[in-house]
Amino acid sequence: MADATLFDRGMRTRRSVLGDNHVDNATARKTGFDEDFQTFITEGAWGSVWSRPGLTRRERSIITLALLAGLGHEEEFAMHVRATVNTGATEDDIKELLLHVAVYAGVPAANSAYKIAKNELAKRQEAAQ
Repeated sequence: MADATLFDRGMRTRRSVLGDNHVDNATARKTGFDEDFQTFITEGAWGSVWSRPGLTRRERSIITLALLAGLGHEEEFAMHVRATVNTGATEDDIKELLLHVAVYAGVPAANSAYKIAKNELAKRQEAAQ
């Protein structure tokens, strides 16, 4: 059973970080198979953790990117690189966090993440022109 307050707060935070288009697309693709999972991540990740006051959105974004890169979660890493436009994390932040990934999680993980970040940042620059 969903906690309406936690879910609503999570949905607001999720939309502010990932953007309405991303969340609308994810919601449209939701089925009975993954509905409980979507509720879980909206309440747990977005309503609880991302909505806490202890860190800024920029700081949470940097931490998230480093963890996703280090764990090799490439699709989620790309999504969160795109989300930096909403969180305030900069290209320099991404560059610096990936150096940390290289030291603490390994050069192969950082190498893959650099490739993804460069691609996502180039798409952003192309769209801005």
